[in-house]
Amino acid sequence: MLRVGNASGFYGDRFSALSEMLTGGPLDVLTGDYLAELTMLILGRDRMKDPSRGYAKTFLRQLEEGLGLAQERGVALVTNAGGLNPAGLADAVRELSARVGVPARVAHVEGDDLLRQGPDGRWGEGVLTANAYLGGAGIAACLRAGADVVVTGRVADAALVSGAAAARFGWADDDWDRLAGAVVAGHVLECGAQATGGNYAFFVDEGLDVRRPGFPLAEIHDDGSSVITKHPGTGGAVTVGTVTAQLLYETGGPRYLGPDVTARLDSVRLTQAGPDRVRVDGVRGEPRPDTLKVGLTRIGGFRNEVTFVLTGLDIEAKAALVRGQMEVALTDPRPREVRWTLARTDHVDAGVQEEASALLRLVVRDAEEAVVGRAVSGPAIELALAGVPGFHVTAPPSRGAPYGVFEAAYVDAATVPHVAVLPDGARADVSFPGPSPSLRTGGPPPSRDPSARPAIEEERSGTGGSRGALREKREREKREREKREGAGQGRAHTRRAPLGGVLGARSGDKGGDANIGVWARGADDQIWRWMAAELTAERLRELLPEAAALPIARYELPNLKALNFVIEGLLGDGVAAAHRFDPQAKALGEWLRSRHLEIPEELLT
Repeated sequence: MLRVGNASGFYGDRFSALSEMLTGGPLDVLTGDYLAELTMLILGRDRMKDPSRGYAKTFLRQLEEGLGLAQERGVALVTNAGGLNPAGLADAVRELSARVGVPARVAHVEGDDLLRQGPDGRWGEGVLTANAYLGGAGIAACLRAGADVVVTGRVADAALVSGAAAARFGWADDDWDRLAGAVVAGHVLECGAQATGGNYAFFVDEGLDVRRPGFPLAEIHDDGSSVITKHPGTGGAVTVGTVTAQLLYETGGPRYLGPDVTARLDSVRLTQAGPDRVRVDGVRGEPRPDTLKVGLTRIGGFRNEVTFVLTGLDIEAKAALVRGQMEVALTDPRPREVRWTLARTDHVDAGVQEEASALLRLVVRDAEEAVVGRAVSGPAIELALAGVPGFHVTAPPSRGAPYGVFEAAYVDAATVPHVAVLPDGARADVSFPGPSPSLRTGGPPPSRDPSARPAIEEERSGTGGSRGALREKREREKREREKREGAGQGRAHTRRAPLGGVLGARSGDKGGDANIGVWARGADDQIWRWMAAELTAERLRELLPEAAALPIARYELPNLKALNFVIEGLLGDGVAAAHRFDPQAKALGEWLRSRHLEIPEELLT
């Protein structure tokens, strides 16, 4: 058995988690995930200021105490905190090792940074970072060579775990089922406390104490099965529900594509195996795709934002006046994008002033900083004595600030170098085998055409859908109507109630797309049948009007009693562009749960 823990789900996660995991109970490997799409942009800007940086500095500070603890307990540390400069972080760890007097064998993985390997040496105007999502082979090579600390750049999040498992059990590259099991365990662990009750929809219903949830660990077996658990005495809980929620997080269809293996999420079986213990087995794997995802970040332009507070009576008229006054000012030149949103947070006859107020939000974007800087903030503040009664804003208007854009490209995996730099300095090439020429030797340019993406099982509907989508939509709606009619037999009594009474949800971002995974409360079969029949893509559009004109992919995962929806384009250019009020779609699922539908009363008890 291999015990793998997690001590970080993002750059900025609980600082003490590394020490907590090392002292809380036995472990063999402790992982830390520090990278996200937004993080790569942040690190890219850091690297622009200082080429020796580009990595997550927090990890080094955690090692001040953590390195000695790991050595005492025989725990290997595996982290993607290397970001854009894994060699630089590895050197910094060696320096820290010498300074604190704790000898450590340090290795790193490189090859993911493709910034200078795009068409004609670049990926397009303004691209700041271009990094391929590598698999776990480099990590496995480093651990087999005796590394105490393995630093990577951009690897797939789950590769931190699949690489460690492959090293321990000696799996071959084509042990698809075993690798898939480890990838699923890695996906559960990668976001830290989200697997132990953090961000969990039913924390109230199930009475969970999630004030300070512990971080998760997986007991992985040679056959690829695992048990998800946590250290004794730590907060939160590990249940089928908390694990289901994390399994659905930021995923798409049943085929979970990765650089190590394609894991079939529709084959996953979850069983409560004891208090805070969930067994994960039955996972089937298929060959990995022959392409790798490349995350591209670039500066998209400049943005500014002003939020006007409208209080008391005549909210709509006040909003119209502010808009009219500002629109006159936004003309010479007009910003490329002007977005207004009015949030009616006001209450009638409110006893608290804040509860009597609505928020009118103006967001502007343009390629030129001057167009969204003083040209916007100046006119906004000039309304202080010449606008609506009770005029004020939530914060002083500011200058324009740069925003980022994330894009995904796909390249032939055989063109991407994947090298493990071992503790003794030797270099082990673990690149994807194949006949394709290297990008560095003038190979064909990587495709940025979405049609070049690996095929996935997908149901699409809505404007902008795939070819033949209208016919597929009609056929699907017919099937869903038949299921709904069958499910509704004998259920004459319904009550209009929030969906959250019967469904859990977790949502997140993938570039400009958003996903919402929903599952039946308590894995209840009756709720699952009703949900599968009722919650169609069209119904989702009715419940979430922001998605009304967008393509929606819908997937069924019967083993998990779950559905997963991917709403394409909801987040515009991605989290860094702050396209909407909730730019990462983290609360999209909770919005869905708050919407009301006619629900059979027997399901609400």
